[in-house]
Amino acid sequence: MPRGLLPAPLSPPPLGRIGALEVRLAVSPREVKKAQKLRYKVFYEEMSAIPDIQTQVSRRDRDAFDAICDHLLVIDHDTITKSGEAAIVGTYRLLRQDVAQRFSGFYSANEFDVAPLIERHSGLSFLELGRSCVLRPYRTKRTVELLWHGIWSYVRRHGIDVMIGCASLEGTDPDCLALPLAFLHHHARAPGDWQVGALPGRRVAMDRVPAEAIDARAALHMLPPLLKGYLRIGAYVGDGAVVDRQFGTTDVMIVLPVSAINERYVNHYGIDATRYAA
Repeated sequence: MPRGLLPAPLSPPPLGRIGALEVRLAVSPREVKKAQKLRYKVFYEEMSAIPDIQTQVSRRDRDAFDAICDHLLVIDHDTITKSGEAAIVGTYRLLRQDVAQRFSGFYSANEFDVAPLIERHSGLSFLELGRSCVLRPYRTKRTVELLWHGIWSYVRRHGIDVMIGCASLEGTDPDCLALPLAFLHHHARAPGDWQVGALPGRRVAMDRVPAEAIDARAALHMLPPLLKGYLRIGAYVGDGAVVDRQFGTTDVMIVLPVSAINERYVNHYGIDATRYAA
């Protein structure tokens, strides 16, 4: 090798593949920046997040947690960018408990009191999921399946027992979201051992409609696809919501013990995430 030249970083083996779409972890700061640009496009240009000056100038959604997280990417090898690289079309941010404890904790702890939950299950390993987004043309079943295949592969690889994270409903007026919030409160609330509450200073009540007055079909129609996907898999929802005015959302806490995952989904992806293995 000529002096002064370093080998290019090797891409890790993909966590899954469907046709031209591949899911794997980011391997360089450059790829993380691309994921941040994707997040900016979805959160700030398509949705109603409000950028600060730094975010607006950089056109990247970023915070201090990005440096300690793993970044799951969906890459379309049939779409080549101006830089000659395959396009990143979806991303998820993953933060393991052992990493969070060495730094500043979990991101979701800014909205929810996660410490008692973790203390009650001190023998289990937690993983925080966040910053999920997919470009509009790729919001299809196979892209979502590939993301979940990547997460499941990561969970198995790292011996994760519980997944947590904030899930968002668009809008900052809880009264306009009364029906879906109440549905989650009455029909998906976490049982005692898995309960986690919104921070007292930020808590918004979710039981805004009596259980007997809820139109379940209408409530489900109002839930975003990601949140419905969590529920189908077997996730619970914490007590109380939090309004996030920067992102223009109302957030609920998702708790998904691996032991509670619907057996149908485990069988679908394979106990060791082999269904879409590349």
